[in-house]
Amino acid sequence: MSAALGKQGSPYVWGATGSSTFDCSGLMVWAYKQAGVSLPRTSQSQGSYGVNVGTDWHNAQPGDLVIYYGDRHHVGMYIGNGLVVHAPRTGDVVKTMKVDTLPISTIRRV
Repeated sequence: MSAALGKQGSPYVWGATGSSTFDCSGLMVWAYKQAGVSLPRTSQSQGSYGVNVGTDWHNAQPGDLVIYYGDRHHVGMYIGNGLVVHAPRTGDVVKTMKVDTLPISTIRRV
C-alpha cells in the first residue's frame, strides 16, 4: 500500500478520492484501487469491511485500515512501526501520525 504513502503532501478535500486531493476514506479507496481492491466509499462502511482485527494496534499489519472514533468518522492505513498514513481534515494534507493518536474503533484487514 505504498501508493498512499506516495500521496503525502496532497491536500485534504472533503469527498475527494484522488488522484491529487483526498478525504480520509477517499485516500483508502484510491490506494486499495491501485492494488486492484475495491473498498466501500465511507469510513463508516470501511469499518465493517474485511476481517475485524480488534482495537489493539499491536495486532495490525501494514495495509490494515484503522478506523477511529465511536462513530467511525476517520480512517487511516497502518504502515508499520506504530504509524498510519491518513488525510486528516480540511486545511491539512496527507501525512503520517502515530497509530494511537486518536481513539481506535476497529482495525480491519482487507
